[in-house]
Formats: sequence, C-alpha cells, structure tokens
Amino acid sequence: MEILNNLKSKKVSIEELSKEDLSNLLKVKSSKIIDLMNLANEKKENNNTTYSKNVFIPITEICKNDCGYCNFKKSPDDKGAIILKKLDEILNTLKESEKYGCKEALFTFGEDADEEKVVKEILEDMGYGKMVDYTYDFCKSTLINTNLLPHTNCGNMSYNDMKKLKEVNVSMGLMLETSSKRLMETIAHKKSPGKLPKRRIKTITNAGKLKIPYTTGILIGIGEKKEEIVDSLLTIKKIHEKYGHIQEIIIQNFTPTSGIEMENYPSPSLMDMVKTVSLAKLLFDNVSIQVPPNLNYDTAQIFLLCGCDDWGGVSPLTNDYVNSTSPWPTLDYLNELTLDCGNLLKERLAVYEKYINNDYLSPLTYDKSLKLQNEINKS
Repeated sequence: MEILNNLKSKKVSIEELSKEDLSNLLKVKSSKIIDLMNLANEKKENNNTTYSKNVFIPITEICKNDCGYCNFKKSPDDKGAIILKKLDEILNTLKESEKYGCKEALFTFGEDADEEKVVKEILEDMGYGKMVDYTYDFCKSTLINTNLLPHTNCGNMSYNDMKKLKEVNVSMGLMLETSSKRLMETIAHKKSPGKLPKRRIKTITNAGKLKIPYTTGILIGIGEKKEEIVDSLLTIKKIHEKYGHIQEIIIQNFTPTSGIEMENYPSPSLMDMVKTVSLAKLLFDNVSIQVPPNLNYDTAQIFLLCGCDDWGGVSPLTNDYVNSTSPWPTLDYLNELTLDCGNLLKERLAVYEKYINNDYLSPLTYDKSLKLQNEINKS
C-alpha cells in the first residue's frame, strides 16, 4: 500500500493524509498489517504499560438511554436493580477497597437518572434536588474520608454541573463512541437521545474549556463504517488539539452478551481492533491509547504491539458493571502478559502525572493527588 510505504519512509506525515487515506489504513491487507503495527508501536515513548487500581461503584443503574448493546441499564422494576446507592453504602465499599490499595474511585451511573421518578424521590428524601448535588457530596466525602481519588463518568452534563464536579474529581470521562449521526437510526442508538454526537462532543469540549483531565474513546462493532471510525477519531483529535485535556483514548470493542438487543450481532474482528488501535496511536501525540483487557482476555497482548500503552482501570475488588460478563484479569496475570511482551506494568492514578497542577486540579484534589503520585514514583 503506497500510503503505508510513504509513512514508513517519512515521505508524508500522518497529519498530511486525507480522511480517505486514513480510511484506507483501516482496510490495509493482511500482508501489510505488521507494517502498520510497527509504525504505531514506534510512537510509544517507552515500554511502560499503565493501569489504575480502582474500585468501581455504580451509583444507579437507571438511565434514560437504551442502547442496543448495553447490559448496564436497568429499569426500576428489574429485580436487584441499583436504584440509588446511599452514602454509607458507598463509603463502606470505598473503605473495603483501601485494604486492596485502590487509589481510584470510579463512580458510574446512568445518564439523567434523576429524571426517573423513583430516583428523584430517593434524592429528595436525602435532601437533594439533583443528582449532581448528591454526586458532589459523595465525591467530597471520598476525598475527606478515604485515600482514593474520585473519577466520575455519568453521561452528558452541562457546563455548570461539570464545573461544580471539577472541585471534587481529579478526572472525568465520557465515551464519544461515534461521531456518526447515522447510527442514531440504528438498533445501537435509536432509543438513546444522549448518544446524539453533537451532545457528546459538546460535553467533551466543555471539559476542555474547564481544564478537566478527561477520558474518552470510541466503540467499534456497532454498525459503523471505516470512514466513520476515522471521523470519530479526528473529532476527538480536533478537540484535544484545541484544549489539551484528553489524557487517554479508549478503543473499545462491542461484545455481544445474552439478553441485549444486539446479542446476535458479531463483535469486531481482532484485525479490525488491531488496525483501529494502530491508527489511533498514529493520530495522537502524548495521549495514552487504552484497550480494556477484560474485553480482550485472550488477545490483549497483541495490542501492546500496535500502540496500546494503558490497560485502564482494573479492580481487585469489584466487577466491571458496564461489562458484567467480562471479569477483570488479576493483576498478576496482567503483569505476566505485559512482561511477556517486553513491557513493564506501571500503576498510575486516575489523573495522569502531567495534569497534577493547579490549572487542572482544584485545591481539594491537588495536594492529595501529588502525595499519591509521589508514593507511586517511589515504589
């Protein structure tokens, strides 16, 4: 492939390629995949592969979206559904996680859950008018009462709500998933108003304006075209080039599970993932590329050879509630497969070291983050 040869010989840079050229890299023939992987791998700054030791706490499983691939969302009538965790429940789990050395408190909940009557009533009983006010308090409690750093991922949010939560979060996140409006008419997103690309782009952009260290990414295998993958990555790149706040990009593969609408849809192939991870690494400078190891249990190593340099959050205590059928690998196993590829497994915080400064962190989060980072650096 001429495009790939020109990149290898440095006749052109990745920035000079058109969208069509970039799409063609995702269609590269099998005989050239190794070349693409090597190009991406050469961009890695070192042989470190990072992870964050976290505790995953779903605050509520109620969500206004109903994605065709989701097995997180529950309805209030579902048996065992988490309607709204109370503060003491949250704190008990956080305290338990400290025994495992967890440093990240990952709080996840459905988008606009407080629009559901049953959630709203519980909030009101606790003295809260909105979910963001409750979130502020349990994140602040986390900072005061534990050694963990909060990271909140709860769907689209307003500028003012994000500004409020920045005070008590070291980082936040929202998957773009796709920039394709076309997918709003498909089984994947037709019942999910919060997945409208312009809404998610606005949220990610507002995080940049507020200087919030941020996690985003794309989901592949939900019916997107190669050109739409490219457009999604370029959309994230454009935002990051303006604001510089995106610390990691997740390349997540759709995994069919029983009971979801898309249970009979195929997952993306290993080669689709390899090419997408490679392209993401080529497109971004100074941004980590993350692949969830629990969604790629038997193939995770190959992504270390094509630009992946982060495993994301891994919990020794709690499940991945968004992907409940995909258990985390143990840290011993993760270390073993990482070392086997000639990489070193390194712990990181929910906020990357380069963002630990007064521009990106609030007075409530800065000192604690710096202290924990110094401990990691000495270990």
